[in-house]
Formats: sequence, structure tokens, C-alpha cells
Amino acid sequence: MKYVLVTGGVVSGLGKGVTASSIGVVLKACGLRVTSIKIDPYLNTDAGTMSPFEHGEVFVLDDGGEVDLDLGNYERFLDLRLTRDNNITTGKIYQVPKLMLLYWYCCGYTLKVVSLFLRRSEKEIISERLFRQVVPHITDAIKDWIEKVSAIPVDGKEGSADVCVIELGGTVGDIESMPFIEALRQLFFSTGPDNFCLIHVSLVPVLGVVGEQPLLDNTKQKLSQFCHVPGANILNIHDVPNIWHVPLLLRNQNAHEAILKQLALFSVATPPNLQEWTTRAETFDNLTNSVSIMPYILFPDSV
Repeated sequence: MKYVLVTGGVVSGLGKGVTASSIGVVLKACGLRVTSIKIDPYLNTDAGTMSPFEHGEVFVLDDGGEVDLDLGNYERFLDLRLTRDNNITTGKIYQVPKLMLLYWYCCGYTLKVVSLFLRRSEKEIISERLFRQVVPHITDAIKDWIEKVSAIPVDGKEGSADVCVIELGGTVGDIESMPFIEALRQLFFSTGPDNFCLIHVSLVPVLGVVGEQPLLDNTKQKLSQFCHVPGANILNIHDVPNIWHVPLLLRNQNAHEAILKQLALFSVATPPNLQEWTTRAETFDNLTNSVSIMPYILFPDSV
């Protein structure tokens, strides 16, 4: 299995989900089979246990799983049928029941919730071999989950996919992300450099500019110099008329070539065929009529 990890920096909400989905589209257009996993480091077991006014709406999968909206992007962009196991959370790794987590929240628990995860007698710990340390027990559980779920076909075909696109929610500086970052570091080391590609989505602020603009050449040169990333691998993902243009934006900047080179997939991949996708993006550009879906449509996260 080949892995593409998408992380974020500076602030959350930059569009990692759309970027991860678009990367999958470009790789699929190259003739590769793609699956996806979303990691949400929060303590809840799933997005359905949080207020939509704080986290946003949830996406309901075919198996009833209430997950982050990014998984809805994965399904639409890649024509997949994901399961609740394609969404990993800290709560799932620690195997905390929804009702217990909701009870702790209602009781006002904050940091104490962590100690409650592991509050078992010594006899239970010995007999059930429960988690005792973040490293290696939690990190091993995360790696096992990723390797198991990535091997499950979700595109209606038999056999495993060629590439698994993993999105790590939040930013790499979040404390709750640390066990996942360590697990992914170990996964990179165990799979080898030819099987792992890291893509970091970050914000480059420009004072006095409204909206997202293409990077200037001198800015890309500085990023390349100080981040040890080849200039050809620094891509512009700026504002576009609609999200269907993002895969085309990546294709036009030869993002697929950089990823295929890193994953040693040039021998099995084909030139990306995005003609149908281009037609879809252009069709969306010409739509003029709007509809109201629900009464709360004015809530930004519901749009």
C-alpha cells in the first residue's frame, strides 16, 4: 500500500479536505485505485457527539456513521462508499462509548477525561491487556487501524486500492495530534520512503491582500530554501470559481508527477485524463439558479 498524508499548518480550515480529495481525483485519473482515511484527533468518538454550531454539520455514511464533512467530499470526488472506520478519532482509539463521553461532557470534565479513559483496576489491565502508554500501545493501535482500513476496498472492486490518502485534521501543532503524528512517523519509517508521500497545506499570509492569491516566484524560492522542498513541489492552491477546479489546478501544476515520483508509481500510472472532470467544472461555472435546502441555510458551516 502507498500512503499520501495531507497535514495542515498555521490555522485549521484551510481546505485540507478538498485538497486531499483533489489529490485522489488526480491519482485516480492516472489509472490508480484510491481510498481515503480522515483522522480527527478530538476526544469524541465521532462528529455526531458535538454541537453543529461548534463543529459544523456531519456527513452520514451508508452504514450510519456520523462523520466529518470531509468524508462527504471524499465520496463525491472519488465515487467511494466509505464506512465509519474510515474516520479515526482519539475517542475511537481509546474505545470510549458515546454515552459515557457525553456524560463526562455534561458533567463538565475537561482534562480529567483523559484519566477516566484509563481508570481500570490492575487486574483488568493485566487480563485485558489495555493501553498503558501512548508509545507504543496507542501508536501501534493507530497504525494497525490505518493498515487494516486502507486494505478494505471501497470503490466496488475486489482487492486493495493502490493509494490511501490520509488527512490529519487540525494543525500539526495541536497537542491532541501528537500521538497520530508519531504513529504516522513510524508508519513512514516501516513502509519506506517509496511508499509514503507527505503533503503539507499551509497559509502564506500577504498583508493588504483579500482572498487567496497565487504565490510569487520569490516567495516560492524562499519556501523551497527554508523548508527543504524542491521548488517544483511547491504548488499554488488559490481561490477558484468552485471546488471542482482544484483537481485541475493540481494537474496543471504537475502535482501528479511529483507524487508519482515520490511513490515510484510512474511505471504503472498513465497521463491524467480529466476531460469529464473539466466538463463538470465548466458546467458548474455556468449555473445561475439557486435553491434553498434547509431553513438554517444561512448558517455558514451549513452551506
